[in-house]
Amino acid sequence: MSAQTIAFIGVGNMGGGMAANQAKAGREVLAFDLSPDAVARAVAAGCKAAGSAAEAVAAADVVITMLPAGAHVRTAYAETILPNARPGALLIDCSTIDVDSARAVAEGAKAAGFRAVDAPVSGGVAAADAGTLAFMVGCADGDFEAAEAVLKPMAKAVIRAGDAGAGQAAKICNNMILGISMLGVCEALALAERLGLDAQRFFDIASQSSGQCWSLTSYCPVPGPVPTAPSNRGYTGGFATAMMLKDLKLAQEAAAKSGAATPMGAQAEGLYALFDRLGHGRADFSGVIQMLRGKLDELSV
Repeated sequence: MSAQTIAFIGVGNMGGGMAANQAKAGREVLAFDLSPDAVARAVAAGCKAAGSAAEAVAAADVVITMLPAGAHVRTAYAETILPNARPGALLIDCSTIDVDSARAVAEGAKAAGFRAVDAPVSGGVAAADAGTLAFMVGCADGDFEAAEAVLKPMAKAVIRAGDAGAGQAAKICNNMILGISMLGVCEALALAERLGLDAQRFFDIASQSSGQCWSLTSYCPVPGPVPTAPSNRGYTGGFATAMMLKDLKLAQEAAAKSGAATPMGAQAEGLYALFDRLGHGRADFSGVIQMLRGKLDELSV
C-alpha cells in the first residue's frame, strides 16, 4: 500500500490533518485545495502540491475528497474525477453530504467502471490531526477491504455501514444524537448552576450516573471538568456550530424524505440555527450553553 499515490482533494481544517497522516504512513499524497494556504500547510506536513485537482487525480491510485457539501462532490466527480481518474482507481468521499448525492455519485462512478466509497468521519479536527477518526463506510462488500486499508492511517475505527450511501446515513443519524445530547447536557448544567450546584461536583455525579454521555464526559460544555474540551478555550476550535447545523439540516431533510418522525432533531436544529443567526456559527457547538445561560456577551466567537 505504501507505494500507492493518493490524490487528496480538499485539505482544509479536516482534510489537512487527514492528508498529513497519509503522508506520515509513507504514502505519496498529491494535495489540492482552492486555498493556497491550506495547500502550503499540507506540503509542510509532507504532502506534495498538485497544480490542479485534475492533475492530482490523473496521477493517483486512490482519490480522497473532503468537500463542503453534496453539490461540490457531485461537481468534482462529474467534471474532474471521473474524466481524469486512472482505470481501476479507488474513489473515496469523506465529505458529509446528503444520502441522495452519495448514492448518485456512487452510481455514476460504478457506471464509469470505478469503485466508489462514501466514508464520512466522526471526531473533529483534533481527531483528524491525531489520526483517530471513526469512519462510517458505505460501499459494495467486496470493496471494503481495500477502502479500510486506505483509511487506516487516519482512523481509530473503520466500520462498514452498508452499501452506497449507508455511511452518510450513519453519519447524519450519529450527529443528530450528538446535537440533541449536547443540548440536554447544556440545559442540565445551566439548571444545576441556577440551583446552586457546583459544576465540578455535578459533573462528578452525572458522569457516574444515568446522565453519563459523550457530550458530558468527553466534551463538557463548561470549563474545568474536561480540560481538553473547547469550553476551556472560549469555545474556539472543535466542531463549529455552523457545521453541526449543516448536519442537523441533512438529518431533517432525510427524515422528511423517508417519513421518519424526528421531533427532537427538529428542535435541536432550531436551537442551533438561532445560535448561528445570533452570530456564533464559528463557535464550538457546545457554546450554545452560553445562550441558555443568557451569557452570549461572554462569547468571543
